[in-house]
Amino acid sequence: MKIDKLVLATHNKHKAEELQAMLKDLGVEVLTLDAFPRVGEIVEDAETLEGNAFKKAKEVFALTGVPAMADDTGLEVFYLNKQPGVYSSRYAGPGATYADNCRKLLLVMKGVPPRRRGAQFRSVLALVVPGEPALLEEGICRGVIIESPRGNGGFGYDPLFLPDGYNQTFAEMPLAVKSGISHRGRALQKMRESLQIRLGKE
Repeated sequence: MKIDKLVLATHNKHKAEELQAMLKDLGVEVLTLDAFPRVGEIVEDAETLEGNAFKKAKEVFALTGVPAMADDTGLEVFYLNKQPGVYSSRYAGPGATYADNCRKLLLVMKGVPPRRRGAQFRSVLALVVPGEPALLEEGICRGVIIESPRGNGGFGYDPLFLPDGYNQTFAEMPLAVKSGISHRGRALQKMRESLQIRLGKE
C-alpha cells in the first residue's frame, strides 16, 4: 500500500495540530479539511464514537479521493454513567463553546466528592484508504474531574481533566507531554503501528 497524502477529517485547528505533530515523521503529507473548501462539516449523528469516526473518514475520502483519517472523542464521567460521552462537544446544547460545556459539567458535578469524580477520555480513530479494509483504533486516558478549571492550553475539557499520576491538567501540560499520554495520542500510536505495517515499514 502506498500513501503519499493523508487528510484529517477536521476543521478543528487544535485537534489538527495534535495529530499533525504525531504524524510528522511518517513520511506522509498530512492535510486538513482546510485544503478542501468544498467539504463542509460532517454531521456526527452516530450513537457511538466508533460510528462517528468511521462516518467522517468514509465521507471525507469519498469527497476528496485522498486517504482520510477521522477521530471522535468523548469524555466519560463514571459518576454520570459515562456521560457526556458521544455528546461531549455539544453537552451544553447545539453551538456550545468549550467554556459552556465545562461550566455545565462543573455544575452537574458540584458537591461530588473527589473519590467519585473519576473519568476517562476515550478517542477512536478511523482510517479509510482505497482498496483496503478500514482501520479503527482506540485510546483511553483515565483521570479525575477537578472542581475548577486550571491552565490555558489545550481545548475542550482539558482544563478540568487531571490524568492519573500527574499534577497538571491537560490544559497545563506542554503539547509534547500531553500527546505522549493522552487518549488521542494512544489511539494514534496504535494507528501509526498499523500504518507502518501496511506501508511495509514495520
